Amino acid sequence: MNYEILDLYSDYLLSSFGQTTATGLAKLVDGEISHDQITRMLASEKLTSKTWWKMIKPQVRQIQQEDGVVGIDDSIAEKPFTDENEIICWHYDHAKGVTVKGINFMSALYEAQGVTLPVAFELVAKTETYLDPKTGKEKRRSLETKNERYRRMLQAVCDNQIPFRYVLNDLWFASAENMRFVKLDLKKEFIMGLKCNRKVALSEADKADGRYQRIDQLDQPEGTTLIIYLEGVSFPIQLIRQVFTNEDGSTGVRYLVTSDLTLNADQIITIYQRRWKVEEYHQSPK
Repeated sequence: MNYEILDLYSDYLLSSFGQTTATGLAKLVDGEISHDQITRMLASEKLTSKTWWKMIKPQVRQIQQEDGVVGIDDSIAEKPFTDENEIICWHYDHAKGVTVKGINFMSALYEAQGVTLPVAFELVAKTETYLDPKTGKEKRRSLETKNERYRRMLQAVCDNQIPFRYVLNDLWFASAENMRFVKLDLKKEFIMGLKCNRKVALSEADKADGRYQRIDQLDQPEGTTLIIYLEGVSFPIQLIRQVFTNEDGSTGVRYLVTSDLTLNADQIITIYQRRWKVEEYHQSPK
């Protein structure tokens, strides 16, 4: 793989407003690179997360620190007019609350010393077709869940010996299994969003007796921490209730949980804010 041509071709795709071709790029650089060179690059090895790691590894080693964080999120690059296949297909967009056609991808971003770098990615391929029993229409599905991909990406980050302390993600990845994996298997801490209807116990005794209540029904003042217990999670976690103001002046409520019981509410919010870099990053691939 010629990475210099790949980098140039990527910039060409990002900056173009019309049709993009190998010949078009060759003309743009005034023949310094032939369209045959570009075509051979595109037809060479399949680009994977491992390929990307080989490229980005030197930059990561320059900025890595033990207090780094890894943020994981997914996004959809919409392709409404492209023919459907196992990569470009229909996905549910949580942000819009509707199903859209496009490329669903997941990213793991590493942040340390104020620098953010993507260190792993996954494309959600829906390789299996089935008939929807309700509509009778043929649909596609993936053989793996996003939570399985989430855990594989984090394992790859650890296998690549990237030092970090916290995993940051939104509420869509806040499953009990993911929490156990980060805390018990990887020996790391997490800060995650939690759905308002998630049920929690306020003591080990309540958990043992099955006494759970929704977090949005708890009498918890803003900016305070509360020790809670989740079903399927063997260790206590901290909950905070954060009230924030939207751009239109309206207010919203966010619930955050962390496995690090030494953090106060301000520290939890400050560390979690580092996750928003992945949202900014996703605008570039799209």
